[in-house]
Amino acid sequence: MFKFSRLAIAVAALLVSSEAAVHAQSTLRIGIAQDPDVLDPSISRTYVGRIVFAAFCDKLFDIDEKLNIVPQLALSHETSTDGKEMTIKLRPGVKFHDGEPFNAEAAKFSIERHLTLPTSFRKPELATVDHVDVVDPLTIKLVLKSPFAPLIAQLTDRAGMMVSPKAAKELGDKFGQSPVCAGPYKFVERVQQDRMVFERFTDYWDKDKIFIDRVVFLPIIDSTVRLANLKSGGLDLIERVLATDIKAVRSDSRLKLSTAPGIGYMGLTINIANDKNKGALSQHAKVRQALDLAIDREALNQVVFNGEFTPGNQWVSPDHPYYQKGFPVQPRDAAKAKVLLKEAGVSLPVTVDLMVPLGAENEAVAQVLQSMASEVGIDLKIRTIEFATSFKQAQAGEFQAFLIPWSGRIDPDGNAYVFLRSKAPQNDGGYSNPEADKALDDARLVTDKAQRMAIYEKLTKIVLNDLPLIYLYHNKLLIAHSTKLEGYRQMPDGLVRVVGLKLK
Repeated sequence: MFKFSRLAIAVAALLVSSEAAVHAQSTLRIGIAQDPDVLDPSISRTYVGRIVFAAFCDKLFDIDEKLNIVPQLALSHETSTDGKEMTIKLRPGVKFHDGEPFNAEAAKFSIERHLTLPTSFRKPELATVDHVDVVDPLTIKLVLKSPFAPLIAQLTDRAGMMVSPKAAKELGDKFGQSPVCAGPYKFVERVQQDRMVFERFTDYWDKDKIFIDRVVFLPIIDSTVRLANLKSGGLDLIERVLATDIKAVRSDSRLKLSTAPGIGYMGLTINIANDKNKGALSQHAKVRQALDLAIDREALNQVVFNGEFTPGNQWVSPDHPYYQKGFPVQPRDAAKAKVLLKEAGVSLPVTVDLMVPLGAENEAVAQVLQSMASEVGIDLKIRTIEFATSFKQAQAGEFQAFLIPWSGRIDPDGNAYVFLRSKAPQNDGGYSNPEADKALDDARLVTDKAQRMAIYEKLTKIVLNDLPLIYLYHNKLLIAHSTKLEGYRQMPDGLVRVVGLKLK
């Protein structure tokens, strides 16, 4: 299943070593599992893109190892008693990579850009922001249409990333090709499918904690090749180590494994509304329920991940404070699945086009699902595809089921709203249920945990019946790096923070 390609390793090693030869002494080389989409925080939607953003695009706020929200480009925030205004104090002395000052006008511009850019994926994350007022040169006020519980959490991610107004205006829709932010490193070049290069920003506001001159991200899809390059010294850090390689990493004295529980999930997005072929999976909830019951999540976890991950059936893991314990993961029930298919009145086997992004673990998961589904009468036709292309096809509705992970957000809204709300930009399957929409909207209006839990309970019941998205498991973050790299701390969002890192 996980074949070792000597040719692929040789090619990748050559690419990496030639890059290393140019910047041998002070270059951090990071092997990433995919080539990201566009490097524009407003229109990016990939997890691997977030890893790259962490090197060059600071946010208003960040998180720490315990999911606490901490300052970054903002120093503090205060919410009005009615919950409809948030005042944010900004950090002084911050510059963008083009030398332009970061101030209240720039922050207002960035937030309004997230809200108004036609192609922005940040709109639903900031949907309740009516407008932004500049209070003074280092203070902004977000005026909301209604209270919005997840707002501060949204500002710890791409919705809180600040871009240079001057560069954004000059570059227009080409901003993502030469992004200008206010992070520790500035963009140098990108060669699609090959590398992204960033160099130290000497005017960074926290420059005393930057010790490495350059950061180079190298997309290497094959996880075995990534690990081989790490072992050979061609890379300094790799993300998404295979669970089956944990033992090999731990047994190598030159390597260190950093782990943390993930806050995202892996799921099957079902194309309910845009399925051009009107297949049985999209047309019948009972067929989706049959597929759900055909899946043995614990067996999947054992076979592909050596039991390291956590089986799941909701948008947050069973360990999350907002997990609905009244709807636990159901054991596999093939007999009941067959009954549901019969009740749906569909012809067997039900064939389904399953779009799967390239990657050894993705393909292994798809193969296990295919085997389980076939036993109840569902034929999953696996179609592997390059990662970035899979997003384009998903948005175009060119799939019936899409195996796709979500890296997760600290607030449950960030794991649910943009995928389940009618017409939300990442609702690729076109799911629409007015009751689900109401629950999603209501959960944003209250901050009391008990009230939000009650709302999410209603939503969970609806979603587990409709199954527009079949949740499978929650991963463990597995990042390996050379022992020459010092200061690395693993955050629960899986991103690689470069501030404070040193190479011996």
